[in-house]
Parts: sequence; C-alpha cells; structure tokens
Amino acid sequence: MSYISIILLAIALSIDACVVSFSYGLILNENRIKNSLYLALTTAFCQGLMPIIGYFLTGFVKGFIEPYSKIIVFFIFVYLGIKFIKEAFESERKKQLCLDIKCLIFVGIATSIDAFSAGISLSLFGNKILKPALLIAFVTFVNSIIGFYAGGKLKFLPVKSLEILAGMLLIFLGIKALI
Repeated sequence: MSYISIILLAIALSIDACVVSFSYGLILNENRIKNSLYLALTTAFCQGLMPIIGYFLTGFVKGFIEPYSKIIVFFIFVYLGIKFIKEAFESERKKQLCLDIKCLIFVGIATSIDAFSAGISLSLFGNKILKPALLIAFVTFVNSIIGFYAGGKLKFLPVKSLEILAGMLLIFLGIKALI
C-alpha cells in the first residue's frame, strides 16, 4: 500500500475522532487546551495501537488467508466505508461527554475499532506496521485537535458530509486493493 493510500486511510480513520472531538469542543468551555490535548492524545494513541494489534493477529492466520488477501481487503474497506456512510444517515447518536480516564479510554477505543481492521489490511498488503501506525496516530491527533477547536467556532460544520466522505475514501481504497 502506497504512502498516499495510507494517508487517505489515516484521514478516513481519523474522522470518528474528529467528530467526537468536535462534539466535545461544542460543549466544553473550561480548560480547553488541556481537554483538547487529553482527548487528542487518547484517540491518537488508540488509533495508532489498534492497527498494530490487527497487524500482528493477522500474522497467526496469514498463511490461510493470504491467497484471498485482495478480496478480504476489499470487503473490509467496503464494509467500513458503508458503515461510515450508514452512520452518517442515522439519527444523532447520544454522546457521553466526560473526561475522566475511563471515559477517555472508552472514547479512544470506540473511535479506533475500525483501525483494527486497517491493521489486518496493512498486513495483507505486506506493509510494515510502525510507520503507518505512527502516521495514523499523528493524523488522528491533528484531526482531533482541529475537530475540538472547530466545535467551539463552527457549530454549523457538516459532520454528516465528513462521515460520508470518510466512507467514500474507504470504499475507494477497497476498490484500489482489487486492482
């Protein structure tokens, strides 16, 4: 998988963290710098860790699934893309806005579950994992900070459009995997 594809993947995966951070930014008015950093660091850490976990778990079964790797990558990315697009059209999900360590960990895990599948895909592509995981974490950190501060300034940001765009990026990466 090329670095351009990994950057697109990182952007798509970071949209959930951006949207959650946007929600926090809308509501939290105290300690904005500290709160934005806690949220961004937690989501970035989880977003970087999940692909590593998926990558190494794939190694256990790689011999069995390697002949089907392109089609598996296709289905994973298309599934994730459709999931993002479907969630964009669902009614507003109730978001829990707490900032204790337990909530931050739950937010981090919830926003990075999709990155686990991305780690599987990276393994199937034969990529090394450290650089893509660091890139995914970095992009997530930046997008989380952007989302948090945008939430405070831009209450009209089209969150639905961002989720649809992320879904389309993932579907594109899935189609590209077959080529």
